[in-house]
Parts: sequence; C-alpha cells; structure tokens
Amino acid sequence: MGVKSSLSTKRHLPFRLILASASPARRELLERHGYSFEVLPANIDEPMEKGYAGPQSMVEHIAWLKAAAVSSRVDDGIILAADTVGWAKGQAIGKPADEADARHILRTLSGTAHELWTGVCLWRRPDDVQLSWQELSRVAMKPLSDPELDAYLATRTWQGCSGAYAIQEGSDPYVHVVQGSVSNVIGLPMESLNQRLAEFFVRK
Repeated sequence: MGVKSSLSTKRHLPFRLILASASPARRELLERHGYSFEVLPANIDEPMEKGYAGPQSMVEHIAWLKAAAVSSRVDDGIILAADTVGWAKGQAIGKPADEADARHILRTLSGTAHELWTGVCLWRRPDDVQLSWQELSRVAMKPLSDPELDAYLATRTWQGCSGAYAIQEGSDPYVHVVQGSVSNVIGLPMESLNQRLAEFFVRK
C-alpha cells in the first residue's frame, strides 16, 4: 500500500487495542495515526459472497467472524477487526489467487468505477460488547493498456489486495477515489474509527 504522509501524534489509550489482522496496510494506518496496539491475526477461512444479500452484509459478517476468532485469546481490551472487498457488476472482487487472476480482475475493472466496502467490528473484552459499521468508497480506474497492465503486474503490489490493486495516497497513476475516504480503500476507515473507538470505550 502506498501510505506516504505521516501523522506523528501518539494516542495514549486507556485500554489495550488488539488488531485481528496480519495486513501490513492496516498496521501502517494505525501506526500513522499514533495508535499503540498488538497484533493477533484471526487466520480464518473467509466465506465467499454466496449467501450474502450484498457487499455490506458480507463485510459486516466476515469482520465479526475475525473478531470472534480472536476474542477467546483476549482477557481484557478492545479487538479491532476489519474486512474489505471490491464490488462490481453485482459480484465480489476478492484477492487474486495468482498473477493470471490479477490480470483478469484488472482487465474487468479497467476504465470503470466500482465499489469498495470495508466492514469494521470492535469487540470489547471481557464484557463482550460489540460495535459494527460498514463504509463505502467508490473508486475509478483508468483504462489500462497492455504495457501498463504488464508493468503493474510486475510490481507485485497487487498481491493480497482486494481488487488486485493497492491505492497510493496522493496521486495514484491508476485509480482515484470519487466518493468516500482513501483510508477506507486501503483497509480501515480511519476517520470514523478514530471517533468510534473513543465513544466505544466509555459505552456501558
């Protein structure tokens, strides 16, 4: 992920924060916003889109599954789990299985706009109070020529990324956000997370 700008203010939280994800992009976002946190990856098998009414219910449920998988390992603190998925033409756009799959996904998205949904779940231990929300961003991808597609695939930055791309903050040569936040596209909607973490801690 391209996360270039820096926020240096440290946040002194009155609770343990546990990130239920191995995503380097999510870790970098939290670090940039000054959070101290632990990492406990959920390591679950994520279900596909079948059985869900749409992308919003899909990311809501998978984020909850990730938080639930970690909850038994945390005695005290707030678990933060998230799931991000692209959505175009009524179908989920997940993480590419290999380069051929990434090529197919990028050809499908080339020259079009698509949705990017992130579901977030906060799970407080030991009282198991939970808070979930989902955010939408709309992303437009420029038409990609074959040489541009080959060059992008060669960077390998598509690996592990929903939609087979990793947006760069600032000026991305391939995609831009036309609605919603860039941090949501990266994998955590930091604007709403900053607000809701503080509110969630004091909620009884």
